Amino acid sequence: MKKRISATKHSQTNLIPLPLWLRRSVGRASEISAVQRIIKQRNIQTICEEGRCPNRGECYARKTATFLLMGPTCTRSCSFCQVDKGHSPTALDVLEPQKVAESVKLLGLLYVVLTSVARDDLSDGGANWFVKVMETIRQSNPHTEIEVLTPDFWGGREGEIMQRQRIATVVAAQPVCYNHNIETVRRLQNIVRRGAKYERSLSVLKWVKELDKSVITKSGLMLGHGETETEIIETFKDLRKVGCDNLTLGQYMRPSLNHLPVRKYWTPEEFKKLGEIGRSLGFYNVRSGPLVRSSYYAGQDCLNSLVKA
Repeated sequence: MKKRISATKHSQTNLIPLPLWLRRSVGRASEISAVQRIIKQRNIQTICEEGRCPNRGECYARKTATFLLMGPTCTRSCSFCQVDKGHSPTALDVLEPQKVAESVKLLGLLYVVLTSVARDDLSDGGANWFVKVMETIRQSNPHTEIEVLTPDFWGGREGEIMQRQRIATVVAAQPVCYNHNIETVRRLQNIVRRGAKYERSLSVLKWVKELDKSVITKSGLMLGHGETETEIIETFKDLRKVGCDNLTLGQYMRPSLNHLPVRKYWTPEEFKKLGEIGRSLGFYNVRSGPLVRSSYYAGQDCLNSLVKA
């Protein structure tokens, strides 16, 4: 009788060793602990901490942080993401807008990124909550620039009409940059992004530009799921067709054995080449590197894009 090998054991024996270029310190402990203390005292989340971003110490030192709104539990089940999922999300914390605004002021943040889990359980997908948090931040931090990184705001049965209305709600609040990540190439969408669609994500970026051309648009991919260079470049071209201004490219790093395995670690040289291709296609700014994440140098890149626009 053959001995059964569990899926976990099998995946462990096929792990690709982490290359040297991905092994780095997350930054100065003092900078990280100061932010952690403030957000924990207020019971709020940052994607920097929830997603264990390798650049969080560096971003904190540059007075930038990314807040995760509407609780830590997502209603989608993307197979690459570290964020909590699989059970009912929590009720909205009515004090969250004020807590985030206070944290921005205490930390002296000059550039804030607001993101959220997908909240398909809410009647507006959380669009009005983004606006409420933005307005509250501006009341006490009028000089802080705000970027949003939103889910696709899919309208369910009401489809594109509702989706566009939700996006319009956020755009009307005038974020300096609107980010929505397409995450991977067309072929791998169903595997990597359960509940999301490639064309739907392109529509988000397209509609933002139609609603307000002055808003910088941005998207990103996490490489390592088995995509090819040709597919990546096709994605670049699709993003440019809908007017996407900025692009981020980073390496997918498997959070646990319950997540998708890494199919390839792209080298720094390959990231450099892809960055150059992206720039040649007309993106205002491209951040391309193994440890790049959506909000890496977000403030600087947005400012550069406004100058070029």
